[in-house]
Amino acid sequence: MARPQPRPSLDLVAGYHSAQVDVSVRLNTNESPEPPPAGFVEALKLALDQVQWNRYPDRSALQLRARIAQVESKQPFEDTQSEGDSSNSLTAKNVCVANGSNEILQSLCLAYGGPSRSVLTFEPSYALHEHIARVCGTEVIQLNRDSEFQLDLDEAVATIQASRPSITFLCSPNNPTAMVENAETVGVLLQAVESVDGLLVVDEAYGQFAAWTALNLVAEDRSLVVTRTYSKTWSAAALRLGYLIGPTWVIDQLEKVLLPYHLDAVTQAAGLLALDYQAEMEQRVETLVRERERVVQAFKDLPLQQWPSEANFILFRPHRSDTNPSEGDRVWQELVNRSVLVRNCSSWARLDGCLRVTLGTAEENDKFLAALSEVLR
Repeated sequence: MARPQPRPSLDLVAGYHSAQVDVSVRLNTNESPEPPPAGFVEALKLALDQVQWNRYPDRSALQLRARIAQVESKQPFEDTQSEGDSSNSLTAKNVCVANGSNEILQSLCLAYGGPSRSVLTFEPSYALHEHIARVCGTEVIQLNRDSEFQLDLDEAVATIQASRPSITFLCSPNNPTAMVENAETVGVLLQAVESVDGLLVVDEAYGQFAAWTALNLVAEDRSLVVTRTYSKTWSAAALRLGYLIGPTWVIDQLEKVLLPYHLDAVTQAAGLLALDYQAEMEQRVETLVRERERVVQAFKDLPLQQWPSEANFILFRPHRSDTNPSEGDRVWQELVNRSVLVRNCSSWARLDGCLRVTLGTAEENDKFLAALSEVLR
């Protein structure tokens, strides 16, 4: 029997996976090292008693969206809305929620991408930007960063003007480099994107760890959206909940491509309750930032190259030698042999020999540094 064949464009698409290895110290997937507060777990148990399991969930997830808007409105943002509206507050109409920020990215590509359209990415960057765009039948245009993974703004603007992408993805802090784009860079890119009737998507999955956020630029008359996730700072990777902040007209289009009742009642309840623990979340972010600086300082005494980080992970490259050009692969395996798992980025484009470590607890970071020092020395 002949089998149905997938569309030819999928032959170019590889799955996105990370190694699953049984180790004592797991620092490879940028998760929070701490579980949610005990109070959150108990509150969720009570909330589940109220779920009407025989009924569909709130299709619009209006209560969750309104609460996210309230929390994110604590960030100041430009007053570029219509005259007479000086509140500068986000509302539920400025928020879209979905099953992880990846579903948000997919919905953006379904709404604004597709055949005869293109997206622009700045490489290296989050692999799912390219992956999801291709799955949605969208052409992908890639512009390489320089040797230090910085953007050449003149080249970026010229590429946008020449290629006219429908969507431009900017990951900040960037995954895998952990480097953040400043306000000037985002502003220049936004102006270029708007000149070709495109949309600028700033992926801030790690935004709470950075000193600056593009949420400051969100406004009703700007073609910019910011995506975020519960997976990192909210200690809720298992929840698979992400959201987008943007102008209402983008939210209206995304609602057309999201499946009915796509966000279940449990996810909505958990997402709502998590926001009651803002203080605990901010404290955990501060702790991880301190740990980040401690690991950065420790790296300075080791034979490796590292890049500036404003995320909850650090990209580094062990120094290579003429006798061992594949030092990254060797170090990764030697760390696994010591029951420490980091992300091996050596096979990724332009990241030859690079490894990426997620910041863990102080104890986990100590074990990682001890193992790394032993391997490198």
